[in-house]
Amino acid sequence: MRAALWLIALFAIAVAAALFAGSNQGTVTLYWPPYRIDLSLNLVALLLLLGFALVYGGLRGLSAMFELPRQARRWRMLQKERAMHAAALQGMTQLQAGRFVRARKAALSALAQEKALREAGDDIPHGLELRVLAHVLAAHSSQALQDQAQRDEHWQLALQEAQQAKGQPELREGAQLVAAQWALDDRDAAAALDHLGQLPQGAARRTLALRLKLKAAQAMKSTKAALDTARLLAKHRAFSASAAQSIVRSMATALIDDAHDPEQLQQAWRQLDAGERQMPEVGIHAARRLLALQGSATTAREWLLPAWERYTGSGNLPALQLRRLLQALAESFHTPDAEWLARIEAAQHKRPNDVSLQYLAGVACLRHQLWGKASHWLGEAAPALQDEQLRAHAWRLLAQLAEERGDAEAAARAWKQAALAHDA
Repeated sequence: MRAALWLIALFAIAVAAALFAGSNQGTVTLYWPPYRIDLSLNLVALLLLLGFALVYGGLRGLSAMFELPRQARRWRMLQKERAMHAAALQGMTQLQAGRFVRARKAALSALAQEKALREAGDDIPHGLELRVLAHVLAAHSSQALQDQAQRDEHWQLALQEAQQAKGQPELREGAQLVAAQWALDDRDAAAALDHLGQLPQGAARRTLALRLKLKAAQAMKSTKAALDTARLLAKHRAFSASAAQSIVRSMATALIDDAHDPEQLQQAWRQLDAGERQMPEVGIHAARRLLALQGSATTAREWLLPAWERYTGSGNLPALQLRRLLQALAESFHTPDAEWLARIEAAQHKRPNDVSLQYLAGVACLRHQLWGKASHWLGEAAPALQDEQLRAHAWRLLAQLAEERGDAEAAARAWKQAALAHDA
């Protein structure tokens, strides 16, 4: 389309020129006494056009001739700048390939070339950023080479350069983040937290900073800080849903383990959010810890309620969690609880063949001194329980009931089964 338009324009110009020049009878007369020169108007127009072209070409030629030194200087600067960028890229490539000595050498070469350009007055616009990145690259290589002196020197230089970049806080933030990573590599969690603490609030909440903070908090055994950081990472979707839940669960469990008396444990429980308290693993672990610390059995049963509802609702509870749930509930029944007895009986009516519920009903009835029901349910559950610990405990309770009745033969059989289950 463009070629067609040009062709039409050329035809139009040719037609206009033919119309103007073909019938043009005008003349131009020049007087130079005693001479007279007559020229046609067409020739004068052509001479003027050629004169303009010659003057224009001559001026352009003179301009190009005077521009030659500047062009040569620009070409030399461009070549040096390309060599500088090539050295920086080579350093990054060598670092990724694990060639740390070559990477540091290339970074130093880039710095030297940038300095030469700056001293020659050929300062490039992005020279500051390149200096910071080259120093960080050299510091990375020195860290990999266990040369801490060179690492610290280049990091300080990178930080000094980054502080000069008023409109680019990312340079300084990046230097602080890599320093925190190096501190973690050196197993200096306190120094890592110090570097992270110097970040602005927005940068401190970025995923990379939170990951480093989580590692540092874990290394320092600061469970509460690690849990808060894990929550933020889960909120930012830094992990998959299952991984985030696993990390938060482990941090919550560690927070519970840090408690050394019932009051501390209840305080730790209050520090958990609602979603964490609903996790069966967390509730079961907290209840068992509370019972081990001689805490309130009623409180322990409250903490076990989400796991219990999950088991009786869907039955989707792993075998290990189910065993711990049943053990914790059985241990908490040393104080009778009619509400829980009714809750167990209601669940048993829905699932009468569930041996775990039969075992739990037998233990609850035993604590409420309902000897007949306890003997019946424990007798149903003991042979069918798959878990060795629960089966052994059920047989021991049956043996104790038989001894209370004075049935020595039944007690002996029960003790024998308990011993067999324990040895299995």
